[in-house]
Amino acid sequence: MADLKIKGIQDDLYEEIERLAVAERRSVAQQMIFLVKKHLASTKRPGPYDTPAQCLLELAGSWEDEREADEIIEEIRNARSTTGRPMEAF
Repeated sequence: MADLKIKGIQDDLYEEIERLAVAERRSVAQQMIFLVKKHLASTKRPGPYDTPAQCLLELAGSWEDEREADEIIEEIRNARSTTGRPMEAF
């Protein structure tokens, strides 16, 4: 079993943990383990991806559309507001 030493803990925080430990009949160390386990159990875990890039790679190629690329491009162009410049300039 591993040991963990917490340095630089504020006195008021330590005293609060100590009060909780006494109230729940635990040692300070037992109380800290209890609090950490409780926090980890209630914390939402990240999804199956370690990084946003992995999520993006999973989505790559997932677009499905029966239309040809030219039709999609035309729809996008028509939906844009005009700036007065012809679209061929882009």
